[in-house]
Amino acid sequence: MQKKKRIYFDHGASTPVHPEVLKAMLPHLMENYGNSSSTHEYGRLAYRALERSRETIASLLHAQPEEIIFTGCGSESDNLAVRGVMWAARANGGGNHLIVSAIEHSAVMTTAEQLRDLHDFDLTILPVDQHGLIDPTQLEAAIRPDTVLISIMTANNEVGTMEPIEEIGRIARARNVLFHSDAVQAIAVRRWDMAEMSIDLMSIAPHKFYGTKGIGLLYAKKGVELIAGLTGGGQENGRRAGTSNVPFAVGAAKALDLAMAELDERNAHCLPLRNQLIEGLLAAFPGECVLTGHPTKRLPHNASFAFRHLNINDLLMHLDMAGIAAGSGSACMSGDSKPSPTLEALGLDSAWTKGGLRLTVGMQNTTDDVASFLEAIVTVVARLRRLAGFIAE
Repeated sequence: MQKKKRIYFDHGASTPVHPEVLKAMLPHLMENYGNSSSTHEYGRLAYRALERSRETIASLLHAQPEEIIFTGCGSESDNLAVRGVMWAARANGGGNHLIVSAIEHSAVMTTAEQLRDLHDFDLTILPVDQHGLIDPTQLEAAIRPDTVLISIMTANNEVGTMEPIEEIGRIARARNVLFHSDAVQAIAVRRWDMAEMSIDLMSIAPHKFYGTKGIGLLYAKKGVELIAGLTGGGQENGRRAGTSNVPFAVGAAKALDLAMAELDERNAHCLPLRNQLIEGLLAAFPGECVLTGHPTKRLPHNASFAFRHLNINDLLMHLDMAGIAAGSGSACMSGDSKPSPTLEALGLDSAWTKGGLRLTVGMQNTTDDVASFLEAIVTVVARLRRLAGFIAE
């Protein structure tokens, strides 16, 4: 019997490693395995590979090599940007105020709340509208004389809304405030010119665009001072201690190179699949399911929804049993799921906030995958509704 094809709609969580990325990495796992901090030939080979990767990434972003910091993941990049800037400001007698949006990734939000609760920094959390967009006018009004940093993500990881980062950057630059953007979800869907854009720090995670887990990138514009959160060695110009992960840095550079070279092709592949999912799901569940995030200003591969009176953990489990891998941006735990802070920030009430479904497509997905998913989810939701009614009785 032929094994049923499994369908992967969770590329927003992680993507498969591109064969060309693995090919680029292998020599630095098997042959050029030296520590890039060592002075012998093995170390020098590793160091040169690390710096070539840094130069490649910088070139693709129109940045300078010294503005690229290798970290362990996107969350670490967020931590280093937010905490590092605020600590440096305090050490230099600067401001005490930080601004974030209500729908930031937890790597930013939890860090900002920790700075407020444990270190007495002032924090402003900006609201968003029903689509997840911030109001630049409200942002400008929130800036104070002691504001050090604005951290607004380029695109939300759960609902896919893309924020007006160019306008945010112009506001920040005009008010002499640093601007950090978590671009983990959005880095591979558009082009970047850091020499021209008013972004001072930007977080990147290669495993979202067919690179590997275990490596992150932080762009930090020349002149931005950071206090390291990970200390011990002098790697990354003293901004991030720890043995450099040369093979993964090489892979990150290759993954970004491919992402920029194939950007138009990838977007053109994903966008119709995203739209097919949105149209199909809303048609299948009128009144029971709503689109979350902005209808047009959203990631080309992200289709996100909220189901009324449905537990997302149950839905994801039953989809998985049907051979479909999907995701949710909410904090899912065993048993009952917690309400999604993002869906709450969008103004949805408790009937909807535990039913957030995120479908993120990739290059291996097809229209047949979407059709199979739409057929399967109708059966799954009907089964869950029957089970809920049985338990209620």
